[in-house]
Amino acid sequence: MREITYAEAIKEAMCEEMRKDDRIILLGEDVGIYGGAFGVSRGMIEEFGPQRVMDTPITELVITGCAVGAAMTGLLPVLEIMFSDFITLGMEQLINQGAKNRFQFGGQGSVPMVLRAPAGSGTGAAEQHSQSPEAWVANIPGLKIVIPSTPCDAKGLLKSSIYDPNPVVFLEQKLLYRIKGPVPEEDYTIPLGKADVKRTGKDLTIITYGRMVPRCLKVAEDMAINKGIDIEVVDVRTLVPMDNDTLINSVKKTGKCLVVYEAPQTGGFGGEIVSVIADSDAFFYLDAPIRRLGGLDVPIPYNPHLEAQVIPTEEKITAAIESLL
Repeated sequence: MREITYAEAIKEAMCEEMRKDDRIILLGEDVGIYGGAFGVSRGMIEEFGPQRVMDTPITELVITGCAVGAAMTGLLPVLEIMFSDFITLGMEQLINQGAKNRFQFGGQGSVPMVLRAPAGSGTGAAEQHSQSPEAWVANIPGLKIVIPSTPCDAKGLLKSSIYDPNPVVFLEQKLLYRIKGPVPEEDYTIPLGKADVKRTGKDLTIITYGRMVPRCLKVAEDMAINKGIDIEVVDVRTLVPMDNDTLINSVKKTGKCLVVYEAPQTGGFGGEIVSVIADSDAFFYLDAPIRRLGGLDVPIPYNPHLEAQVIPTEEKITAAIESLL
């Protein structure tokens, strides 16, 4: 199977659907002529024109409000927020309008929009451009939250997100943009709300998402080779709605659970995952307490050495596994 980058997979998803459905539009800062802050939409304005690939003013409130209104009147907007940190500037429209419209009108209206945003640290972009905001929006009923970890997942999940009748917050972790992976050439989608077992195992379950998935897989392979420890790695993929059954069944099989995520540990989405396991019958299968390993409760530093240590490293993940075993 051919291999393409995570960024190319996202672009392919948008382009393929835009060729089929002229209701789909892309809007955001520098998505047109410049091709997006991370080059994801490069070349799209040449194919689809400025009426469907629209460069907007530098105001996230207006971009988000335009997308909400466009979705309510029959279009399928995909908006790109240049950095996920700037979602804060569009929260009023996203939360108080977009997330609530379908409920307020008893299902008679819908808001089929996708808010794409690069998230996470690792690029030296410092405090205001490196955060992981999934927990901020996961608390809002009416929003769906997607964080793919591979090019294949990114393409399939984005296609499903575009046609979902609810607003979808689609977070793309920056350091994944250049990674390559197998992606089918034929058309396909991946349904929202389905986790994926990226590696099967019997000794311990790691539940994770985003760029922590390849990091946890690397640790799992190393521990299998060097210590004979067989670790299962479950990729949540869709945080809201979450595939509780897959998570619970994995923990029931292994009896031990480590939840790994990049965002600060306090108040992070990993706490919700822990609660799902603790509130289920998987609790009675546990041989050790559930453990979460999140980022440190500090702003993301600019210094690259400090930045690398703020989030779960391979060494920290390994130590957490060893303490559980």
